[in-house]
Amino acid sequence: MTDAEWAEVRSLLPVPGWMRGRGGRPEGYCPRAMLDAIRYLVDNGIKWRAMPVDFPPWDRIYAFFRRWRDHGLVSEFHDRLRARVREKLGRDTEPTAGVIDSQSIKADAVVGADSRGYDGGKQINGRKRHVVVDTLGLLLGVMVTAADVGDRTAAQVLLAQVAAVHHRLALVWADGGYTGNLVEHCLAAFALVLVIVKRSDDMRGFVVLPKRWIVERLFAHLMRSRRLARDCERRTASAEAVIYWSMTMVMSRRLARPHRGRA
Repeated sequence: MTDAEWAEVRSLLPVPGWMRGRGGRPEGYCPRAMLDAIRYLVDNGIKWRAMPVDFPPWDRIYAFFRRWRDHGLVSEFHDRLRARVREKLGRDTEPTAGVIDSQSIKADAVVGADSRGYDGGKQINGRKRHVVVDTLGLLLGVMVTAADVGDRTAAQVLLAQVAAVHHRLALVWADGGYTGNLVEHCLAAFALVLVIVKRSDDMRGFVVLPKRWIVERLFAHLMRSRRLARDCERRTASAEAVIYWSMTMVMSRRLARPHRGRA
């Protein structure tokens, strides 16, 4: 990352226990080098053992990645970056509206049968990424499942997680795949208004639909990271962590750019 990016993200990093007097071994490597190494892996899609010698040893980088994944530090770091981006754009740190959608993606051979499925609609054998974003296209929550898991089934779990964290969230837009009992369930269980944005029957070809394009832009950001062009993670928790890491790159670059006001 550039010096401007590091200046923005340095104060948002979780503070290790040994720096707060809670004991433990001090970090053996610079946090900036660790972040750069994981960003390199996500952006270029390399194997862990193929990490260039410019970075710390690959097993130390993977241990750092695993620790942040298991203790929820990567999502915490991501949420702090998202709040900083929203503040910079003149928005409240907590969103009141969002968009939900899913993306089916092919899975690598290392993905086991327990987390792999076949999406008949997209004709993809792999996994599915269920995401909720705010109106700026910033990630609020993600859940990775087998590709044969229905959107409505996964949405009940994901929206429950997002609503528990973002208490001001009151409105969520979705496509026609989320119709049915989910609308009533969201209103009764989470006090969320789920609005279905449907495609008209007389539409032909590609048409930009209101609100739904916001989440599609996030999927486009994810596909620019080679590690996310195909699901290469053995565990769904690792796949979710890689998505968070990819979005931290997007937001840190956004913070480092001069603010030009709203478009």
